[in-house]
Amino acid sequence: MLDVDLSLVNWSRAQFALTAMYHWIFVPLTLGLSFLCAMFESIFVRTGNEKWKAITRFWMTLFGINFAIGVATGIILEFQFGTNWSNYSWMVGDIFGAPLAVEGIFAFFLEATFFAVMFFGWNRVSKSFHLFSTWMVAIGSNLSALWILVANAWMQNPVGMAFNPETARFEMENFWAVLFSPVAMSKFTHTTSSGFLLGSLFVLTISCWYLLKGRHVEMAKKSIVVASVFGLLSSIFVAFTGDEAAFEVAQKQPMKLAAFEGLYKGETNAGLVAMGMINGDKKPGDSQQPFLFELKAPGLLSLLANRKTGSFVPGIDDLVYGNKEHNVMGVTEKMSKGKLAVADLTAFKQARKAKDVVAAQAALTRFNTNKEYLGYGYLNSPEEAVPPVSTAFYSFHIMVILGSIFPVLFLAFLFLTIKGKITEQRWLLPLGVPAFFLGLIAQQMGWVVAEVGRQPWAIQGLMPVKVATTNIAVGHVQATFFMFLAVFTLLLIAEIKIMLKQISIGPEGM
Repeated sequence: MLDVDLSLVNWSRAQFALTAMYHWIFVPLTLGLSFLCAMFESIFVRTGNEKWKAITRFWMTLFGINFAIGVATGIILEFQFGTNWSNYSWMVGDIFGAPLAVEGIFAFFLEATFFAVMFFGWNRVSKSFHLFSTWMVAIGSNLSALWILVANAWMQNPVGMAFNPETARFEMENFWAVLFSPVAMSKFTHTTSSGFLLGSLFVLTISCWYLLKGRHVEMAKKSIVVASVFGLLSSIFVAFTGDEAAFEVAQKQPMKLAAFEGLYKGETNAGLVAMGMINGDKKPGDSQQPFLFELKAPGLLSLLANRKTGSFVPGIDDLVYGNKEHNVMGVTEKMSKGKLAVADLTAFKQARKAKDVVAAQAALTRFNTNKEYLGYGYLNSPEEAVPPVSTAFYSFHIMVILGSIFPVLFLAFLFLTIKGKITEQRWLLPLGVPAFFLGLIAQQMGWVVAEVGRQPWAIQGLMPVKVATTNIAVGHVQATFFMFLAVFTLLLIAEIKIMLKQISIGPEGM
């Protein structure tokens, strides 16, 4: 049994979650607002209308405020891999570090190169070059997201690598397999398109507030049209990419799928839960019902998970204890193989140290038989492989419900604004004001599903989170947790105050 300070693990998790969730307040807005700024400026360059220039500069100022805070929180987030997760960084640095390095060298420098031109190049460079710079900042921002999401996707689906038993490290064998992993591609397209959606909601919220106050009416109407078109297209794309992401989860992380659907007993022609209330007392393997109540769409989960109606979708019990009828290997069996792998790895190291070549080769041969189950050897019980079901279930369904509302909202605003009736529909404008905040909730819930749903794994099936931590005093992690909480809260308050001041000034102050 692995001797781990669970208090240290939990505080390290909490600190990383805190930093990630604060950071993700700013990132998706950067992704979406950067492209909206480029679109606003493209209209200005094409029409020559100075009003579009004022609109562009207004939204660009808000983008710049958000971008600066996002960079600050992102740097702290990456540093934690060295401070709190050094075992993880040591074992996977050869792979995980590569996309992060590319992000810093290529994408971030692309942003930085054109960022100054975008903000300070008005009337100093030509219109076309300034527009080009704005588009490069937008593209660079989203390329930064690509490399970070590739790194995260590798943790969810480790590909393109091999485990080196001599160094106890995972080493990259195929960079392109890591980059073009289906999980990485679906994660990138879904995350960036949801960022486009959030940026559109941000523009919609502020524009609705202006219309309710009777200020900057023309600017608000123009902004609503562009944001609604972009947001509507993004909403549709989010739905398609979300479906693809769910399919990849079903294929690569079936336990996560079972958790966010609250599926304990595997089903043929499984239904998709539209809404329900989880039974908090339900445990794997017991006879209790998983839901206090539920409403299902028959057969849709099988279609989503396997692209085939009538197919079998394994539940938590199948994945924990196995299901021979449907050829599902359970965690129980994987743990047996994993513990053999851990023992053979230890025997290999000892034989190498004793310079016993024959024993080392024999241990290595045995290790290679079970190495894909290595991580399971560090679990203490099969049930440990089950993520928090209630958290995953509610996060997923909140995300989906909110995501279903946004395209209807964009369509309504687009139709009424084009018809010239948006100011007459006083009932609709108040619905647009909280839209951005609902979008933020959906964004956060998406990451809760992605990260809580894959617990207990730092690397799916290969490294539990409890193996990945740094061996430091838990008090140090607690102290920095509260320090980061205070700093991030102050940064958030500062951004809100600066944003509100700039919004009160409006485009006429540009």
